Amino acid sequence: METTAFFFGDSDYRFLLLVALRTFVMFLIILLFLRLLGKRGVKQLSVFELVVILGLGSAAGDPMLYKEIGIVNALITFSVIVLCYKLFTLLLFKYSAIENFFEGRPVYIIRQGTFALADFKKETLSKDEFFMELRLQGVYHLGQVEYAILEISGAVSVYFFESDQVQYGLPILPHYLDQMAVSLKRDTHYSCLYCGETQIATQELPPPCPRCQRILWIPSSKRL
Repeated sequence: METTAFFFGDSDYRFLLLVALRTFVMFLIILLFLRLLGKRGVKQLSVFELVVILGLGSAAGDPMLYKEIGIVNALITFSVIVLCYKLFTLLLFKYSAIENFFEGRPVYIIRQGTFALADFKKETLSKDEFFMELRLQGVYHLGQVEYAILEISGAVSVYFFESDQVQYGLPILPHYLDQMAVSLKRDTHYSCLYCGETQIATQELPPPCPRCQRILWIPSSKRL
């Protein structure tokens, strides 16, 4: 008896069949309303659109499990959510200030092979996460990257230097990031681990970085 109650609660088989039917109906309704939201609402979720999807999911869950809540209740909730989405989409399109407030703006993370420090500090994306995004796009070191932009969807767009313009830069493969230089070899390129500034060493003692004042240098790379 306890095992039965653990798995089935106080529901009989007829209500379990009703749960299965309601779940199937709500699944079709969710697909329909996501189609009404449009392709952007499904593939490139901003913070605002994520709230919409969570609202749809919350409204869909209760009619699946609770017999006292009908499907019509969920349909009304869905309709209001989609109406609000359409209204806010219109306002976002018409007023750039509202769009910037709700969705933010694209941010330059890399400029000319080094971190845009002022912009990068404002974002919640960690450096490890950002390096992962770059590696997924085939980046070996920052000297290959002319610009990297954090889009409002959270994706990272990368613009590469032409092959003859690639310069020495901070390598971002994991095993390179652990090669902290205790002393420097003269006339050798080193990159600041914090901001990506790259210089030719003129002394053995690691100097403070002229951009960020950190003393975190690793050997640079110029691999294509």
